[in-house]
Amino acid sequence: MTTGKIICHALGAGMMMLVWLTGSAETTKSGQELHDSNCISCHDDSVYQRRNRIIKTMAGLKTQIRRCETTLDLTWFDVELDSVAEYLNNKYYHFK
Repeated sequence: MTTGKIICHALGAGMMMLVWLTGSAETTKSGQELHDSNCISCHDDSVYQRRNRIIKTMAGLKTQIRRCETTLDLTWFDVELDSVAEYLNNKYYHFK
């Protein structure tokens, strides 16, 4: 492999990482906006901070968000549900 190709591959990998990191931040911001405009109509953020949380996993968090979405008669796409889950996980739950 030539030096030029190696540099191109390295730059490409760096750009992909930058896009991934920026996308993640945008996803979290979008999730916060969806959460703030829908979820807090039923409860405040104390529900996420209880000691006896029902939610124990990321899958459980997504299931609960889907229940709330259904209750509120929203029509979120999976990407919207995932962004709310990412926001809540980053702020409150910290699942891996």
